Amino acid sequence: MKTSDTAAPAGAADASDTDAPRIVEPTPHLLMATAQTLPEQVNALARARAFAEPLIASEFMETGENTLAHADAVAAILKKIGGSETMQAATYLVHASVHLNKPQEVIAKAFGENFATLAIETVKLMRVQQQARGGRTSQQVDDIATQNENVRKMLLGFSRDLRVVLLRLASRLQTLRYYAAEKKPIAPSIAREGLNVFAPLANRLGIWQIKWELEDLSFRFLEPETYREVARLLDEKRVEREAYMEQMRARLEGDLRAHSISATVQGRPKHIYSIVKKMRGKSLNFDQLFDIRAMRVVVPTIKDCYAALSWVHQQFTPLEKEFDDYIARPKPNGYQSLHTVVRDETGRTIEIQIRTQAMHDHAEHGVAAHWAYKEAGTKGYAGVSAASEYDAKIAVLRQLLAWGSDLAATNHRGLFEDRIYVLTPDAAVIELPQGATAVDFAYSVHTSLGHRCRGARVDGVMVPLNTALQNGQTVEINTAKEDRPSRDWLNADLGYLVSNRAKAKVRAWFNAQATHETVARGRESVEKLLQREGKTAIKLEDLATQLGFKSADALFEVVGKDEFSLRNIEAVLRPSEETAEPEEFTMVRKARGTDSPKGGVLVVGIDSLMTQLAKCCKPAPPDSIRGFVTRGKGVSVHRADCSNFREISSRNPERVIDVDWGIPKTTDKVGAVYPVDVAVEAADRQGLLRDISEVFAREKTNVIGVQTQSVKGTAWMTFTVEVSDSGRLNKVLGIVAGVAGVRSARRR
Repeated sequence: MKTSDTAAPAGAADASDTDAPRIVEPTPHLLMATAQTLPEQVNALARARAFAEPLIASEFMETGENTLAHADAVAAILKKIGGSETMQAATYLVHASVHLNKPQEVIAKAFGENFATLAIETVKLMRVQQQARGGRTSQQVDDIATQNENVRKMLLGFSRDLRVVLLRLASRLQTLRYYAAEKKPIAPSIAREGLNVFAPLANRLGIWQIKWELEDLSFRFLEPETYREVARLLDEKRVEREAYMEQMRARLEGDLRAHSISATVQGRPKHIYSIVKKMRGKSLNFDQLFDIRAMRVVVPTIKDCYAALSWVHQQFTPLEKEFDDYIARPKPNGYQSLHTVVRDETGRTIEIQIRTQAMHDHAEHGVAAHWAYKEAGTKGYAGVSAASEYDAKIAVLRQLLAWGSDLAATNHRGLFEDRIYVLTPDAAVIELPQGATAVDFAYSVHTSLGHRCRGARVDGVMVPLNTALQNGQTVEINTAKEDRPSRDWLNADLGYLVSNRAKAKVRAWFNAQATHETVARGRESVEKLLQREGKTAIKLEDLATQLGFKSADALFEVVGKDEFSLRNIEAVLRPSEETAEPEEFTMVRKARGTDSPKGGVLVVGIDSLMTQLAKCCKPAPPDSIRGFVTRGKGVSVHRADCSNFREISSRNPERVIDVDWGIPKTTDKVGAVYPVDVAVEAADRQGLLRDISEVFAREKTNVIGVQTQSVKGTAWMTFTVEVSDSGRLNKVLGIVAGVAGVRSARRR
């Protein structure tokens, strides 16, 4: 019989296809023995081993290791790191539970509910973990680093019980030890999981002994040639190095004590994986590493830290670039220590770390360390700070890690109640908020998958899309060919979406659809206008630019919202005065008692010819003006710089005529006034129109027409005012430009 280190239950985990666990009931004398020794804490380790031995003594893991021997080794690992007897006992119950017909009931009766729950939860987690390890993700959910983090979170969050995680760490370490001792090849997926999932998790929980060993063993299997090469380099001068280190340790400790600094000095082991990471991260050769020889100095106070540093720098030559003061500037994970590299009299380098006992305890067993430092260099992991909500939860878990006491009575529920971890069909781990549905899951995998979601299977069974998912479930999404989410998904009462991220994606889709429909409606209106005007050859982008829009779609959007009048487009489309309707001209309102020529404009060489001021440029004295003889409508008077005039005069130069302003013969009467358009651009705000109108009123400038529109916070205003001369208008425009929010005020 073979089972894996993940204690495969029937039909799951790492059990082989040919050997299924035999389901048995414990013998009556075992139940009697355990029942007689309740409560559960009394002799739990001995009772659990006695309970499990008949069930697993002749069984073998998928690795080939005897199951009872594996359980004994895991219990020893837990004991070494300070695990209580009850936790050590749990490892036997985990392996025994897969051979019981009703494990929850049997173990609860013999050992209590806490042990039963621990065993069942561990087996469940091992099944999901095995699926995640063996899966091949076809849908690109996230990058590898994010996926590894989700697996680590799953290990912590799936069971809600820290003891499950500790059991898994110890079990995986023993599996790697077994492969190393037997010199057997190992599946790369198991080694990668040890390096990328379990070792960082041990690091984050502060179980450094397990962390370093997991890294070195995993790396040994993944890159055996590199591992052997670095091991050879370390071993070449091991005896000499160890003798030197002992001599240096005794010297440092003795000299510091002689200077009234009570110090404990120890050599600091350097692990092969750590050496390789530093060589690769800093592009160094082995001979360039400064910390192959490393010492740690532990002193009572911070003052002693700096005193010890001062003495070390006096006795040896410090390498200034290799000094770091993590006491004054702690690392993001709270780590504190002084790091320095010095050369001795012979030129050999040695790294020295100096810290207080409290700092040392924190570094070895303190609050959660953000794993970005050792796993992603000096950069933060995915932009997450050490003060993140997840780190805070891990910090609580670390505080609960009372190695000398039993954790069975500690209630860990609630620490991860807001997250669940489910699997894709390819066994990628997806992290979701508590209560999330299949629709949340689909959007978490990919936005397009969410938009096309039409149905879902959970563990192979079709379920309604608003069914709340549970930890460890495998979710498969049925899709349509086109993106079309349902508006019902945004109805909170129907319970289709829990994730704010998914809700935002659905809203964004509908907003984009509404914008698309508005743009289409505006495009249709503009194109119909162009057809009526016979201007279909005009490029829409050029038309939008001429009207002050960044793109044709921006023009269509405001037209579709009825925020921009088509008359503004008509004015641009009708530059030729000869085809203009009669209202395109504005008759000058003459003042009483003036003897100026008709219309206030003198046509040179021709008397009593009808003149009209062109509406396109609205000339006023003393503007330089030119005339254009229209067919049956007299002379159209334009400003000399009018773009429309330039266009029509270039086509019909023979119809251009000189004109000039008439001079009133009396000065005691008010002269003629002329309508002029003024364009104002301003940041839209309440009261803007009122404030600008007040300026015109104060300056005795009559406003006879106003057009306004607001586009994305910018107000565009056209005032038609009456002026007797344009020079006076320039002064008024200067005052308008000073109104709060006004960006420009100019004559059109």
